[in-house]
Amino acid sequence: MMNKGTLLLVHGAWHSPSCWDRLVPELEERGWRTSTVDLPSTWGDPQVGMYDDARAVRERLLALEGPVTVLAHSYGGVPVSEVAETVPNVRRLVYLAAHMLEAGEAVITPLGGPWFPEDAELLPAPDQPIETLYHDVPAAWAQAAVARLRPQSARAFTERQTRASWRALPSALIVCDDDRIMPELFIKRQLTMTEVVRHLPGDHSPFLSRPGELAGLVDEVTAALPARG
Repeated sequence: MMNKGTLLLVHGAWHSPSCWDRLVPELEERGWRTSTVDLPSTWGDPQVGMYDDARAVRERLLALEGPVTVLAHSYGGVPVSEVAETVPNVRRLVYLAAHMLEAGEAVITPLGGPWFPEDAELLPAPDQPIETLYHDVPAAWAQAAVARLRPQSARAFTERQTRASWRALPSALIVCDDDRIMPELFIKRQLTMTEVVRHLPGDHSPFLSRPGELAGLVDEVTAALPARG
């Protein structure tokens, strides 16, 4: 089987690297080496924000040998966009139901401000998480995923990107067609940001609901993208 290089998996808000447990075997069967990073804004410290997450992503990328493709989910697209272009061995970016922001923007910017109280420091997981995040996930996996959700630093949503690495690196967007948590505003904007766009049916979390389909689509979009030389 052809070695496709390393795929760094970057989770979203409230999550941990355990969210990738169903996807990793599917990717490895297809010839990917996989690696993960644990974003510190999900560790329960309100003083930690997006820039701390970006440093964690960069440190992990620098520790990986050979060509790297990054798969970022949801909020994970923000720290990835902040640092990916600064690491020479990063070849491609794949945004999975993820934020693609411009330099100078934070997650709250396109919305005109925060959706949470301005004095909030730690944000609990969304209400009815199975309905909003995992409505297509098998029940046992969905319940386990909810049990692993962690409080999210509000600061991560307010710190502004200084780079937009998707402008510098070959990038693809995977849209989840029944995504109940990503605002439509973000999805419509992002459809214009890359020519490589693919769709998956179902919920915001296909790494749990349809891992085989997602792994196949990762293969498809990475094959469609040129690699940074």
